[in-house]
Amino acid sequence: MDSEYMDTCECSLSLQQLEQMDQSEYVLVDIREERAYQHGFIPGAIHMDMEAVSAEDCTLPKEKKIVLYCLKGVISEEAAETLREKGYTAYSLAGGYGAWLIQTMKKEEQGQGRLEEIEKSIRKKFHKELFSKFAKAINEYELVKENDKIAVCISGGKDSMLMAKLFQEIRRHNKFPFELVFLVMDPGYHETNRQVIENNARLLNIPITVFETQIFDAVYEVEKSPCYLCARMRRGHLYSKAKELGCNKIALGHHYDDVIETILMGMMYGGQIQTMMPKLHSTNFEGMELIRPLYLIREDDIKRWRDYNDLHFIQCACRFTDTCTTCRTDGNTGSKRVEIKNLISQLKETNPYIEGNLFKSVENVNLSTIIAYKKDGAVHHFLDDYDEKKTDKKENLKEY
Repeated sequence: MDSEYMDTCECSLSLQQLEQMDQSEYVLVDIREERAYQHGFIPGAIHMDMEAVSAEDCTLPKEKKIVLYCLKGVISEEAAETLREKGYTAYSLAGGYGAWLIQTMKKEEQGQGRLEEIEKSIRKKFHKELFSKFAKAINEYELVKENDKIAVCISGGKDSMLMAKLFQEIRRHNKFPFELVFLVMDPGYHETNRQVIENNARLLNIPITVFETQIFDAVYEVEKSPCYLCARMRRGHLYSKAKELGCNKIALGHHYDDVIETILMGMMYGGQIQTMMPKLHSTNFEGMELIRPLYLIREDDIKRWRDYNDLHFIQCACRFTDTCTTCRTDGNTGSKRVEIKNLISQLKETNPYIEGNLFKSVENVNLSTIIAYKKDGAVHHFLDDYDEKKTDKKENLKEY
């Protein structure tokens, strides 16, 4: 592969061309942010952020061809150009990780045999970690009741896809009737992301109902808190569509780790003690309720199930990150949740019980030791009845 090829092909490689190369001749480099790489990568790829690629002392071997990829092959073109200026023979993988993912899914065996193995893994290998905890959350928090019609909201990620399979499994065992609608909202996905969701739904035998919105278009130019606005709009559209379909509940795929991260985020960035509740009545859609049946399931167990079955899901389909343009060179996406996740991981090194303690903390609130708290919109302060309690204590002592 010489300079003439690079000039005519704009220094990019197709997946077919990459497969034809001897693996000993090149180094495959994933330049997406670290979290995306950990979520899934092309076999044999190493991770290196843009800062390391652009550094003067770049450690990549010059005697080998360098093939870089990002999500869609956009930013990797710039990275390849940077390396060529330093004397490397560098290429960008056309279509990036997304193109590889689609091709891989097309090659995968989509037959009944694979589906049976995936479902068997939920019943057998991961029964304790996944199915048992799913059933426990449903029973403990009374999330599903007789004759419910639940919209299982699928974003396309590992959490919501597993939730759909767990709902299918529990319906086989449940003693009372309830209905399920597997609802997918397309807020303006890139074609690749939409295709991945549909392919996974076919593989997992999940009969999805897809409806389209233009949320990404609506928030794309918003500078202040676009993620917050996007989340609220998505939730509203899901409630509305679910109600239109006759559902009385929507199920979201938030898990145990989301819960403890929310607790810590509220304290450190919101100045408040709160948690992500296992269920909520909607304030804007009368008669509708939100439930979180993955409430007791650990994210690492979801990842193990995914990897054991060699499943590939989308991580973030947001248009803000579609071309990696918001990924910082230091690998920090700017997400407070990512910061909290990393902090909990660090704290766990010295205190292995930190996660369980965070979860239990909102179940063991002692109001007698709280300066103030809110209930039903009213603020209650410890001074409100402080002196009365002192008088009551004296009276009790006299009686004694």
